[in-house]
Amino acid sequence: MTRTLQPASAIEAVKRPGRWLALSVLVLAVLLVAVDATVLGLATPYISEDLAPTGTQLLWIGDVYSFVIAGLLVTMGSLGDRVGRKRILLIGATAFGAVSVLNAYADSPELLILARALLGVAGATLMPATLALIRNLFHDPRERSLAVGIWGATASAGTAVGPIVGGFLLEHFWWGSVFLINLPVMAVLVLVGRKLLPESRNPNPGPWDPASVLLSLVGMIGLVYAVKEAAAHGFAWATAAAGLLGGAALYGFVRRQLTLPSPLLDMRLFRNHGFSGAVLADLLTILGLSGLVFFLSQYLQLVQGRGPLEAGLAELPAAIGAVTAGLIAGAAARRYSVRSVVAGGLAAVGLALASLTFLDQSTGYPLLGAALLVVGVGAGFSFTVTADVILASVPKEQAGAASAVSETAYELGAALGIALLGSIVTGVYRGFPSPPDTPEGAHESLGGAVEAAHALPARTSEALLHAARESFVDGLAIAAGAGAAVLLTTAVAAWFMLRNQHLEGSGRKTHG
Repeated sequence: MTRTLQPASAIEAVKRPGRWLALSVLVLAVLLVAVDATVLGLATPYISEDLAPTGTQLLWIGDVYSFVIAGLLVTMGSLGDRVGRKRILLIGATAFGAVSVLNAYADSPELLILARALLGVAGATLMPATLALIRNLFHDPRERSLAVGIWGATASAGTAVGPIVGGFLLEHFWWGSVFLINLPVMAVLVLVGRKLLPESRNPNPGPWDPASVLLSLVGMIGLVYAVKEAAAHGFAWATAAAGLLGGAALYGFVRRQLTLPSPLLDMRLFRNHGFSGAVLADLLTILGLSGLVFFLSQYLQLVQGRGPLEAGLAELPAAIGAVTAGLIAGAAARRYSVRSVVAGGLAAVGLALASLTFLDQSTGYPLLGAALLVVGVGAGFSFTVTADVILASVPKEQAGAASAVSETAYELGAALGIALLGSIVTGVYRGFPSPPDTPEGAHESLGGAVEAAHALPARTSEALLHAARESFVDGLAIAAGAGAAVLLTTAVAAWFMLRNQHLEGSGRKTHG
């Protein structure tokens, strides 16, 4: 009887016309970011050869995008809640395409690092806006779960499309071409999105607080920089100072949000156990995965001698698994439970990473392909369900801020994973025994060793490459073991933190 008295506008909101067509535009933005992140790994050997970056510069090229985007996501998510999520998405997509050109034509490691940082500024506008718009497009819980699954599946598909398209481009053009593939996607997104996407914002956002913006930016970048530098070079006064500054800024940010009547980020969101558990699971999962993923393309190309296109195809099972799992994750979580699907998925990823500790230079593809498939399935289940939990835990007016927290966890985990696990690979690699008169650059990166080997006599070159590859694989195996430990620990934590958590529409009450 109550349903018959429900206002027509509320019923219309549940089944908004054109919502699925609008979703197709949103997933283009996800595809844009996913492709950009994955092609960089394939292009790394070519960047090493052309720009000759040091090992530290190579890590910065890989992770500065994540550092900047992590520092700005909360700000951009809150900004979208205030000025309009559609507006911030279209502005960000336009900037993303323009800065991609600067990345493509960078002629020095320093310029490429700067261009990647600017790409992070633009990218920070995209992901929170897409998830927030999904929250406002789909009010029916089951439809929203499917929409989030498609959103996540598209990101996974991007990880497959990126290496394949990037591999084709790298075999026919220069490395900068992998960034130019952003342009046609951006053009379609902006032109079609202007007509199809509905605008949404918080009707009562409160005043903008520049002090909170500054505190969040300084806090995130300072803390992450300190962790990265400590992992790469050990503790120093400058590193400690950056860490203390970042920690103090984040403490000030939290204190300020608790006192403002209209905070940039409502810290009360973290009182919801489902929200905080899902965010923590995302952060630790990406931390455990990203260091391995960053170096996997180098293993396939520089250790096993695959071409860039073949290397891209070799990584396809992970994307196939993630796409398949993402589309059925919501139904699985309703049939069983949120914690079963999330914890089970994370445990599967952890066991797959553990199997990669047995990698050597001649590891056959069946083991590697099977491990990547399990990683994709486990991650697809986990990330889709945690994204749904995060969106369902907050009022739709705060969807942008909540989505930003989710994406901050993702990007922060990626940055820390590349910094910490990547430093393990680099640290082990640098200690390999090399023949006399080996150039210093050979110890900076595996790409540097391959380049140095070209100028050496055949026997010396072979000895150098064998030692360098063996040391690189040893570091990769240790990093895989560390990642497995992180994932298995996170699976246990998720099992307890997501207790009594259920998705909307499952017929069971959702507990905070």
